[in-house]
Amino acid sequence: MALFDKPAHVLHDMLAKKEISATELTKDVLGRIDAVEGDVQAYITRTPDEALAQAKAVDEKLAKGESVSFLEGIPGAIKDNICTKGVRTTCASKILDNFVPPYDATVMTKVNEQHPVLLGKTNLDEFAMGGSTENSAFHPTHNPWNLDCVPGGSSGGSAAAVAAGTAIWALGSDTGGSIRQPASFCGVVGLKPTYGRVSRYGLVAYGSSLDQIGPLTRDVTDAAHILNIISGHDDMDSTSSAAEVPDFTQALRQDVKGLKIGLPKEYFTEGMDPDVEKAVRAAIEQFRAMGAEIVDISLPHTKYAISAYYIIAPAEAATNLERYDGVSYGERVDGEDLVQMMTNTRTELFGEEVKRRIMIGNYALSAGYYDAYYLKALKVRTLVQKDYFDAFENVDVIMAPTAPTPAYEIGAMAGDPLQMYLQDVCTVPLNLAGLPGLSVPCGKSSKGMPIGLQIIGKPLDEATILRAAYTYEQSQSYHMEMPELGGKH
Repeated sequence: MALFDKPAHVLHDMLAKKEISATELTKDVLGRIDAVEGDVQAYITRTPDEALAQAKAVDEKLAKGESVSFLEGIPGAIKDNICTKGVRTTCASKILDNFVPPYDATVMTKVNEQHPVLLGKTNLDEFAMGGSTENSAFHPTHNPWNLDCVPGGSSGGSAAAVAAGTAIWALGSDTGGSIRQPASFCGVVGLKPTYGRVSRYGLVAYGSSLDQIGPLTRDVTDAAHILNIISGHDDMDSTSSAAEVPDFTQALRQDVKGLKIGLPKEYFTEGMDPDVEKAVRAAIEQFRAMGAEIVDISLPHTKYAISAYYIIAPAEAATNLERYDGVSYGERVDGEDLVQMMTNTRTELFGEEVKRRIMIGNYALSAGYYDAYYLKALKVRTLVQKDYFDAFENVDVIMAPTAPTPAYEIGAMAGDPLQMYLQDVCTVPLNLAGLPGLSVPCGKSSKGMPIGLQIIGKPLDEATILRAAYTYEQSQSYHMEMPELGGKH
């Protein structure tokens, strides 16, 4: 019996009833990694020995008749920009090639309290800058549904691992769509919580006012459980929310009767793939059939969101990446003096996309341009946020495509950064506004590639988007499908 294709909540029940052991489950997933990882390449660092030791400890606990927490003994993977004590954390960059953090990110402390089995660190676009996981310094990750295609990004390794069955669950981070877009491309569930809902302490910073950690899972139930685990205030993160954390699993009920769903005309734009529009509109009709009310809305400043984001995010990135100077930690390339050493280090060890964003950011923050670009972008951000808040006076959630296209072929956009940036048109506005968003599978393209429906909620109202997603998911079977890889599935 294969176990790697089951969601965490099913495996948790099987462990609790002693139908399987944690070691048996871990060996099954490690076997899956051996079979397909050579094709998918979702991981940067793998920790099989540690994983088996963690599984053995859980089995010893079970043998004593002790109860197990939700993630206990369940194999998962962590995006490689989240600090893991004693395990290499590279951000898919040569500059951090051998960096081993001396501490855990807050999310890791919370996750480790559950005693999961950790399989390793997943691939990403370098420093989370990209939407395809082609910008990794190590190797591109391949989409399990079609190995010639990208898995999305920047959390492409996490999404691909869950889709391929080489992890049961994973953590990613989302700065402009980096959880939701790969979830859409890989046919899994991806949840970006409200900004501040989950601590950023120990997440290697890209855009500090935009970054948020969240789960990538097989289904909505797993996403709710993991959100319960990682949410909450953290004194180590001054931007973390002090709001009380509800039990998100209470939202897992099939009920959208009377739910008001806003459909923003700006998200159904020209250039959107017809397969995407068709699948998303079919999902909306399914909500209508289940008793939800569909309301046409407008978010007029959406067209400016991408421009504002690609000034604000690089500006924050330029500031955050100043610390990689070859002095205090990370790799170093020597030079004849300090300035030359720093120049050599950054020139040789940062990838092209990272350099591009650092230069854009420094330009936008430079004297004479600060007011014209950065300050104006912040004002646009406020307008984008106001659009949402005005809309939420009349609707409970907003629905739209997660991405304008299904996954595209590796290399197809590599030479056109602008085209790549436009892939974020549906996801970026949420990060500017700090809102929660979830991508749930809603169909397949004519070429058999997954398509995601994005459900957007009010601040700190993850519960409503989880309820809507769960109700929809239970009426479909997309979350039960797995790609054919390695001759299995």
